[in-house]
Amino acid sequence: MKLVRWFLGCIILFFNFVFTPRSKKRASDEQAQLDQQTSQFKLYQFKACPFCVKVRRAIKREGLNIETRDAKDNEQYRQELLEQGGKVKVPCLRIEQNGQVQWLYESNDIIAYLNKVAA
Repeated sequence: MKLVRWFLGCIILFFNFVFTPRSKKRASDEQAQLDQQTSQFKLYQFKACPFCVKVRRAIKREGLNIETRDAKDNEQYRQELLEQGGKVKVPCLRIEQNGQVQWLYESNDIIAYLNKVAA
């Protein structure tokens, strides 16, 4: 089963690489403002998870600069996700704004939130 997951992960990553979306072009001041707004966002993810790839593609398409944290290969990020987010489930977007932290799970919810931020 591990071999099958590894193989499917490689296929997902290959097609993601081949069909990488283009980023939106914005005026530099507009992009800087958006970068400032999303500077405290962190995406906890697994590299080959299809739902994580879906979210990363949406981030790329919107031209957002959001730090990604691999919760599969980095024990510290995995612990943060478990202790602060409440569960080890990816993708998970950690949103810190005005001293408040929100953990957003589910790829469709994350994408909808990011589209609203980028609008």
